[in-house]
Amino acid sequence: MVAFIRISVVLPAYNGEAFIRQQLESILAQMGERDELIVSDDGSADGTVSIVKAYQCKDSRILLLKGPGQGIKKNVEYALRHARGRYIFLADQDDIWLENKIDCVLKAFAQQGACVVVHDARVFADEDITQIQMESFYAFRGSGAGVIKNIIKNSYIGCCMAFRRELLEVILPMPVQIEMHDQWIGILGDYFAGKSCFLPEALLLYRRHDANNSSMQHYGIVRMLRNRLVFLWCFCRRVWRNHRKRRTIQP
Repeated sequence: MVAFIRISVVLPAYNGEAFIRQQLESILAQMGERDELIVSDDGSADGTVSIVKAYQCKDSRILLLKGPGQGIKKNVEYALRHARGRYIFLADQDDIWLENKIDCVLKAFAQQGACVVVHDARVFADEDITQIQMESFYAFRGSGAGVIKNIIKNSYIGCCMAFRRELLEVILPMPVQIEMHDQWIGILGDYFAGKSCFLPEALLLYRRHDANNSSMQHYGIVRMLRNRLVFLWCFCRRVWRNHRKRRTIQP
């Protein structure tokens, strides 16, 4: 009999040796006995795997996977397919979770009846956590729920998101054509469950450095328009598929 898993933390990794120790420690410190941390390494050429293995030797809650080697979206999807928790938290390798993150997010699930919970973050520069560049990532992204709103301008922040495992049935597989997995998860959660909760608390320190996968710069108008049209096409196909199966999500 498989033991009950409360939460799964999904952390895609790639050449993250510079910062992943801080992130692992910030996550493990607040996880419970029946939680799991899934690290999917996508072919790192540095010491990332060795670092994770060293922590794994001391902590059985860590599962280290060899990713598919097809980029961030496929690596996230691969890790999600291994998640066993009732609640799934997304994490980046270079951020730092604040100590009350898990408790605050789980409380929101219980009190708000949400399918997806997103919280705010403070942005800091590279290695110096005292150098806060932005007090609210929400303010920068214009964060808030809504399908149309987030198709026009995505405000879902992957590293600040958690969702109920029931949503996996809807979001997987992820279309290869879409730009961002966080937008896909958030909008499908909005549409099929209708309950996304945006917490105003900053529960994470978001690190900005030269090797970030995401960018705070806007794309050109042609690429922005193309991304939205592609996303809308993929979204409509997924909606049609799931309505044919009469699939809905109840919290």
